[in-house]
Order: sequence, then C-alpha cells, then structure tokens
Amino acid sequence: MLTTAEPEARQTIKLSIADMTCASCVRRVEKAISKVPGVSGAAVNLATEKADVTFDGQPDVAAVAEAVRAAGYGVVEETLEFPVEGMTCASCIARVEKALKAVPGVLDASANLAQERARVRFVKGAATFEDFARAVERTGYKAVRESGSDAAGSEDERRAAEASALWRALVVSAILTAPLFVMEMGAHAFPAFGHYIHETLGMQESRVIQFVLATLVLAGPGRRFYAKGVPSLIRLAPDMNALVVIGASAAWIFSTVATFAPGWLPGGTAKVYFEAAAVIVTLILAGRYLEARAKGRTGEAIRHLAGLRARSARVVRDGGTEDVPLEAVVPGDHVLVRPGEKVPVDGEVTEGASFVDESMITGEPMPVERKAGDTVTGGTVNTTGSFTFRATRVGADTVLSQIIRMVEDAQAAKLPIQALVDRVTQWFVPAVIAVALLTFIAWFLLGPDPALGHALVAAVAVLIIACPCAMGLATPTSIITGTGRAAELGVLFRQGTALQTLEGTDIVAVDKTGTLTLGQPTLTEVIPADGFSRGEVLALVAAAEVHSEHPIALAIHKAALEEGIDLPAASGFAATSGQGIAADVSGRRVESGSVGFMRGLGLDVAPFARDAERLAAEGASPLYAAIDGRLAALFAVTDPVKPTTKEAIAALKSLGITVAMITGDNRRTAEAVGAALGIDRVMAEVLPEGKVAAVRDLAEGGTKKVAFVGDGINDAPALAAADTGIAIGTGTDVAIESADVVLMAGDMRGVATGIALSRATMRNIRQNLFWAFGYNVALIPVAAGLLYPAFGLQLSPALAAGAMALSSVFVVTNALRLKRFSLGFGREARR
Repeated sequence: MLTTAEPEARQTIKLSIADMTCASCVRRVEKAISKVPGVSGAAVNLATEKADVTFDGQPDVAAVAEAVRAAGYGVVEETLEFPVEGMTCASCIARVEKALKAVPGVLDASANLAQERARVRFVKGAATFEDFARAVERTGYKAVRESGSDAAGSEDERRAAEASALWRALVVSAILTAPLFVMEMGAHAFPAFGHYIHETLGMQESRVIQFVLATLVLAGPGRRFYAKGVPSLIRLAPDMNALVVIGASAAWIFSTVATFAPGWLPGGTAKVYFEAAAVIVTLILAGRYLEARAKGRTGEAIRHLAGLRARSARVVRDGGTEDVPLEAVVPGDHVLVRPGEKVPVDGEVTEGASFVDESMITGEPMPVERKAGDTVTGGTVNTTGSFTFRATRVGADTVLSQIIRMVEDAQAAKLPIQALVDRVTQWFVPAVIAVALLTFIAWFLLGPDPALGHALVAAVAVLIIACPCAMGLATPTSIITGTGRAAELGVLFRQGTALQTLEGTDIVAVDKTGTLTLGQPTLTEVIPADGFSRGEVLALVAAAEVHSEHPIALAIHKAALEEGIDLPAASGFAATSGQGIAADVSGRRVESGSVGFMRGLGLDVAPFARDAERLAAEGASPLYAAIDGRLAALFAVTDPVKPTTKEAIAALKSLGITVAMITGDNRRTAEAVGAALGIDRVMAEVLPEGKVAAVRDLAEGGTKKVAFVGDGINDAPALAAADTGIAIGTGTDVAIESADVVLMAGDMRGVATGIALSRATMRNIRQNLFWAFGYNVALIPVAAGLLYPAFGLQLSPALAAGAMALSSVFVVTNALRLKRFSLGFGREARR
C-alpha cells in the first residue's frame, strides 16, 4: 500500500516484517531502516508486524529490504502473476518489465510474450495490483486481474500457519521434556523415587538419557531460537532469542560436561541441569503459542470489516447479467442486487426499490428504503426487493475500504507514550546479558559451595526471566484492540494519536445544527407585518433564498414548494456570511436575515419583539424579512433535536466532561436549547469564522483540552483548531480530512463512546506497561538471587521460563479485554 504524505514528494510505504519477537527487535529494525539513504522516518509495530517507512523522494524499497535482512530479520515478499494485453514483440516485454520494476516495492519483474503474462515479485504491502496496472497502462498495455486476493485472508493464513508450527513444536518438546522433568525433579521432590532411578538405571545412565532428551529438544523444537538468536549474537545485536539461546545453552553445556567430563569441574559442582534447558524451551514455546493465538484475536475487527465485502457482482451487460469478480467492477457499471445479497460497491440506484440493512455503517437495525436516485453503500445487505444501481466508487474508493484503511492506519500508530518504551528497549537485552554476567561473577566469587552451580543457576534464571516481548507488545496490542472495538461501535480514529489526546479531554464543544439537531430545519411559523400578506412574503423570500445553501434557507424554500407557491425569478443575489441575504425579485428588493442584519439595514425589529421572545424560548430560530426597505415578516424555523442527543450529553457529563454549544443562533434560542439538553455553557451568535476563537477561549490558554464536534465541512477550521476534532459522519461520507476522529453515524453518543474507550485503552496500556516494566524490575533481581541471603530462596531457570512465557500472554490477554468494552448504548448492546 502506497500513500503520499506531506510534503507531496514524500511517500510512505507499509512493509510486512518477519522474525520480530520482542521490543528490542522493533528498535533494531527501525534503526536499520533509518540508515538507508532517502529514508526520513520509520515506525515499526511489533503486534501488526508492519513497518511504515517514509521516503523523501523515490522510494528505494529494495535497499530497505536489504537493510532489514542485514539486521537479521525478514521482509515478507509476494509474487503476483497476471495477463498483459497488447504485447506483440520483444520490445513490448522490455517496456512492460521496465515499467513494473519502477513501481516502488518491486524487487523483480518479468514478462512472457508467448504466455502474454507478467510476473512481479515485490515486498508485501508496498504495492498492489492497481499500482502495477497503472504502470503497465502508462506504457500502452493493459494488465488484467484474474481473481482478487484477500489480504486479510492471507494474513490469517500466515498467522494460522505460525500458530500451527508453534503447536507442533510445543507438542514434540513437551513429549521429550516430560520424562526428563520427571526423572530429575521427581528425584528432588521424592528422595525414594530418586533412589529407585539410581538403583534401576544408575546415575550415569540416567544422566545420559537426560542428555539425549535435552539435546533432542534443543536441536528440534528449540532450533527456531538458535536460528535467530545465534546470528543476532554474531552481529552484536542480541534479541530475545539470544537470551534463550545463552540461557538454555549454558545449562546444557554445563550439564554435558558434568555428565561426560566431571573431572573438568571443581569438586562437588558436577550437577546436571538438563531439565532446565528443556523446560526453558518448552515453556517459552507454550508462551509463544498462546501469544500467537491471542495476537490473532486482536485483529478480528479488521477481519470482520473485510468479511463484509461481497466476493462478486452481478453486472448488467448486453441485455443480460454476468457474475464478475468484485475487482472487475468499474465506475459506470450497472449492477443488479437481489434479495439477501450484499451490495458489492458504492453506487446510485437507477431502477427498482428495496429496503437495505445499513447497520454496518450506521448501527441502526431497521432497514432503510432505497429507490431510484438514492445512494447505496458496498457491504450493506439488501433485504426484500431487487434493484439495479450504477457503480460510482469501487475498490479502494468505497466507504468500506476507507473505513478499513482508517482502522489499519490507526492500529499502526505509535502513541507518544511509546517513546519511553523505545528508549528502554534499545538497551534492554544487552543490559540483561550484562546483569547475568555480573550475577555469575558475584555468585562464583561470593556464593556458598558449590559456588559454580549457584552462579550458573542464577545467571541462567536472569537471562530467561527477562521479557522484552511484554514491553514491545504492551502498547500496540491495546491500540489494535481498542481501535478495532471503536470501529465496531462506529468510532473511527483517523489519527492513531487521537487515542491518547482524546483521553485528556476536559471540554466537548459542539456545533448545533446537524450535530445536536437533525440538521433538517422546518418552517413552523410566518408572522407578516402590517401591510403584508403571508403568501406574498413567503413567495418573495423563498425566491430569494433559492440561491442560498443555508439550512434555514432550504427550509423556507421547501415550505413554499409544499404549499404550491409559484416562485418568481431572483437576481442580484448577495449573501453576508452568518448574517443574511439580499436579492431582487420581480422588481422588489428582498432582504432576510438575523436581527443584527436588520439593524445593519437601519430597521427596527421591535414590533416583533414579543413574538421573537416567545419563539426563542420554544427553541425556534427567528428570521426577519424586509421588502423594499420595510420590515415585512418574522419567520420561525425549528430544527428538531436528535432523539439520542440528550442521552449523549448526559453520558458526557457522567464522564466529568463540560459540554459547550457553539452556534450562530440568537442567544435566547441557543439558551433554550442548551437548557433543555443540560448543556453547561452556551456560546451563541458566533459567526462561522468565530468558531476557532470560541474553541481557543474554551481552552483557556491551553489549560483545558478541548474536543470540537462538527459536521466536518463548514466546521473544518474549528475541527483543526481543537485538541481533538470529531466529525459527525453521514454514513457514506467518512473521509473527513479535518477531523482526528470520525463518527460513522450522525449520533452524538459516539463522542461519549470514543472518549470512554480512549480512557479505557490508555488505562489498559498503562496496566500493560506497569506489568511489563514492573515484572522485569521485580523479578530480575529475584532471579539474580536477591532473596537468597535472607530467605535462602533461589529462582530456578524452569520457573523463570514459565514466568517469562506468561508475562507476554498476560499483556496480550489484558489488551483483549477491550473487546468487551461498552457504555451500554443501544448500538453497543446490539453488537
């Protein structure tokens, strides 16, 4: 996937990284990538196993891939083969190959004239078929997609294969370790059993059997640790695997010497620790298996969203219908949808009618009627009738693809809180090795007899109990699960960092029209002045308002049409932002707007003062009209409050948040609405350009964190000025560039959900980090023998391995608790 970031020449490419096992791996991969010329930034996520690499100019993905490999890790590659139409000679092959090789992320490309096919080997995630198709098209040929590939599905398959391989290794390791563990530990726990083993097998024979079993464990299931750990040691960049290798190998080597050359060791120290080496491998494999299973569950939200896609579409062609792969649908195609089928792509209904279940977008369970002229969204489900629609957005442009892309981007984000983890993990593994070495030396010089045995056990325990994996997983697993759950609840984090900034929100400022209200104003009353008739004024004002896009203008125009009034033509239209409009209609000067607008015209609105006060108290918006310089009428327009708004305001206040309303309405109307909803602070008669200043006033010089909620169009400056911008989506318009968070449904309850989920996620992250750091800070000294002088307690390597394995599982399992998050609203309860 290739996206262009600011500045325009800068490009960011997402790569899949293999073989990372802990936080120190993340740091090394980032460091290796950052050294590649042309790279301006790199962010690696351990949980998603992805790297976002930003280039200042033309991306050199091959150089990045080589740098990652040189650091001891892998870059996941893919190979794609597809037909190319129009190739007729060898020069065609050369042009196609050259074009494909120029696509960022491509490692190699070849074309075959006889087969009329091209084959591309590229870094997974760095390019897509669409990128190749565009490159081929620029050379005058056409690339044809044969069948779509499900990225989420292939990722699932890879994770399933990894978990399956870990399970097989675990089973083999456990079978080999069990008798070894029983023979050695059983003898310690039950002296009679130990005597029985020595009498029947003999001590030496027992040790030889243990040697064979432990060697099989290390050489078989444990080989995966050596394959990655040894090279990292050679490069002087040790990772988690290196700790396992050093610890298990030290126990195995010492035990082997004690078994076959005990004379090499000081008297009384020739003990064996084969069971420790085998148990270390077995327990860590168990931990990694459980971790792999749990990590797979963190990405369920993306898989669920991807699963909403249809697999094919029934396209109308040549008077009939033809089933084609989803990827073959292009804008302009007419698609037939039958009852019970998914709408394959976004489009506009051209024929027929039906009720469509749009709950995946809006969260509302009731199907919505869709008829000719209405829009439909890919991934929604047709329920009753059949209809045909014209495809308008396909592939990556569909609403569902935008949602998936937003969730993926948010899940890949690095929060500011991660900076501390990155600094610590950079030195963690080398520091652990140094502590283990110092522990060995201290025990060897100062420990009780047999000092060498105590020194070995303590050093191995230090190496094994240290767990950078937990630190590396603490933040990303919570982010993935939290943002995934948010998406399920209709809250999309466009910026992953908003997950942290939203947590500290003190004040939520909301626009009124379309946010608190339905955004569908209705003309409820017209009060003409003396000398004017209701019909006359309504016709003239409605004719003038035709040229305005303001919701109140639309309400007046709609009311006139519903009453069957013929509207004359208007000319000379002029609008004063946030104030009013003026136009010439049938030779008469028509002006309408706010009380301030009338006063600016030199007109006294006192004759309507009592009516205006009454309407404002009822929550209606008063609008004045003047004809030929005379005050002509008072209009009352009411925009009903959304049914869920009051519940949303109450939920926000229960979270300890102050709610403010910023509106252009007159103060009496705004205060009436605010009082009815329980809003804490009302800022009325604010012009559109004044909303930014209002947001800054609420921030009180930066001492308060403000989230602004608007519709994402005319509220864009205020959304950008707030600490967190939250856009109310329309269900199909979710890519609102000014916002940090987008609510898919036009429901204010999503604001409370987003803030509460942000707090829950950040709390979860802190719990994970506390555990990860606290675990290491507390148990590494214990493993080093801190408790031995006072209590005679020394941690065995086997127990250390178990603790280490469980620490990562704890972190991931704790993050998974976010999947159950709910504030108890109706939408969430249905989920």
